[in-house]
Amino acid sequence: MRDPVVAALGHVRTEIPANRASFGAEFSAVERDAASASNAAAKRVRELDQSLRALGGERVQLTTTFRTRPLYDQYREKDGRLVDNERADKIDRYEVTAVLSVNVRDMAALERAYRTVVAAKPTSIASVFFALDPDNATKTWLQTEAAKDALHRARLSVEGAGGRLGAAKIVDPSGGVCQTQVFAGWPSYVGGTPPTDVSRPSGIVAESLRAMAPPAPPPPAPLPLDQQAETVQVTLQPPLERLEASACVVYALLP
Repeated sequence: MRDPVVAALGHVRTEIPANRASFGAEFSAVERDAASASNAAAKRVRELDQSLRALGGERVQLTTTFRTRPLYDQYREKDGRLVDNERADKIDRYEVTAVLSVNVRDMAALERAYRTVVAAKPTSIASVFFALDPDNATKTWLQTEAAKDALHRARLSVEGAGGRLGAAKIVDPSGGVCQTQVFAGWPSYVGGTPPTDVSRPSGIVAESLRAMAPPAPPPPAPLPLDQQAETVQVTLQPPLERLEASACVVYALLP
């Protein structure tokens, strides 16, 4: 570093609606033997499985597993408390639970998928969890904004000190250069400077949504469960998720 330089750490953030959602549901059945209980639980989810898959495999992904639990005979102790007689020869019935995991990749199908699960009358439904999986267009745009922010911060600092900003000498999209000891003898550039808020252009939003949502499949023949789902009234609004990006740019100082 024989020449005078200034290092600027660009740091930006934005908020974008979540584009992924997931929730689970369980269907339980109790029968005298495990095979009958498994068949009963599978029967409860069969029509639901068909209705969710009809929404499109790229829009709604479904995973089904089964859990089996023995139910034992009970006996009453002297204090009146009921206790399970947990012996292999004392199994009275079996409870089989079909566990469904629903992963929604298109927010336009979320409410329909949730209403369909409610209409199937499961034993329980878990809370809906939202997440953001940004597309490549969003990542590229945000990284570009971080580099622009680095230029803006460097220009303000140099011109405020009466100097002139030169060309970029080092560009590090990861921002790590500004947070190391590479500038021996220079002041630390690791800072608590707040990120700059940026708004995503509408063009990128539209492009992102087109890339995220595949064409809607043709409507399947209505099933009784689909008709019941129409009577379920729910509103699920994806929250805003925060994205951040940083970039370290080292500029020369002109005499």
